[in-house]
Amino acid sequence: MSYLSKNELQKLPAKQSSASVFCTPASQLRYWLAFSKIYSIGTIRLRKLLEYFDSIKDSWHASPADLQQIEGFSPKIIEKFINDRNSIGDLNKLEEEILSKDIQIVTMNDENYPFYLKQIYDPPIVLYVKGSLNNLNQEKSLAVVGSRRSSNYIKDVLKKIISEFKGSDITIVSGMAVGVDACAHQAALDNGLNTIAVIGSGFDNIYPKQNRILYKNIINSGGAVISEYFPDQMADLWTFPRRNRIISGLSQGTLVGEAGLKSGALITAKLCLDQNRELMCIPGMISSPNAEGTYKLIKEGAAVITRAEDILNQLNWGYTNRFESENKNIEPEFLGNEQKIYKLLELEPKSFDTILNETKMSIDELMMALTSLELEGVIKQFPGQLFVRNF
Repeated sequence: MSYLSKNELQKLPAKQSSASVFCTPASQLRYWLAFSKIYSIGTIRLRKLLEYFDSIKDSWHASPADLQQIEGFSPKIIEKFINDRNSIGDLNKLEEEILSKDIQIVTMNDENYPFYLKQIYDPPIVLYVKGSLNNLNQEKSLAVVGSRRSSNYIKDVLKKIISEFKGSDITIVSGMAVGVDACAHQAALDNGLNTIAVIGSGFDNIYPKQNRILYKNIINSGGAVISEYFPDQMADLWTFPRRNRIISGLSQGTLVGEAGLKSGALITAKLCLDQNRELMCIPGMISSPNAEGTYKLIKEGAAVITRAEDILNQLNWGYTNRFESENKNIEPEFLGNEQKIYKLLELEPKSFDTILNETKMSIDELMMALTSLELEGVIKQFPGQLFVRNF
């Protein structure tokens, strides 16, 4: 299966009617669940099985002789499949276990399977869902990824960009990891946007544990948390790169907030390009190691994003006059010492002593002006008496 081009993807009718959604028949569901638990088979081999048997049930009960006739099933793969199949045991119990956990099941055979995700090379066999996919805007979904050790600078810029989408129907998709992911989800929630989290574990083992409150808030807000893994699957090194293809596959474009040269965000960026989706980056501080991967992507052709309007233009989503009027950089007006400090501060934090030296104020005057600006939310203070403009 080849990827569709960007132009072809944009022409496809992503909207689906929720009035007549086809769901996998109950008699077949257990077989889809069973295949989702056998990671050695995967989507590509399952498609070949379905082409051969034209039945998920018959595919599950395939004999070694039949499997030998199918491309991609070497003797080693056949042996592993049969051993894994035998180890699963009673499929009725497997199905009962899932249904008892209040988890929604969406198979590749369902009409409510996310449209753009289904276009990638190896979409998940089954999506396990907590919450609701009904609010997923399949025509305006933006993936946001980045470093787990994200800087305060990139978090502030990302919050500002997402806040500019307030009032729109855009969906923010990310991986619920600490750092950029969590910041993107929370910014979406704070601004009334729908958000989808794709996790790299099963629902019995939510990871990371410190984001459990965020996990619940996403579900309670009308969003969804998605996993392709059976509920008992633990988070592992191999589960996250697999998870990343879903994040980019659900979205028309991926925004990289911050990424080192060995960051997992670069994996998602590559997947985004492989899937013929738009890749965009927020430029970080040049001196930061966390920005090295971002600038590498920019040099290779990724679009530079500094405001929400850039994303809308890049993805051809269009924008209203709200983005031309509300989001212009209109600087607030201050008098005296506050104006001096405001003009002095930029993206790079400056120390108290540096500001004192450059403004030629007295210590009392500077402390009073800094306190006033901080109370008004115009500047922020970081540990070590460092100050930065709150963009």
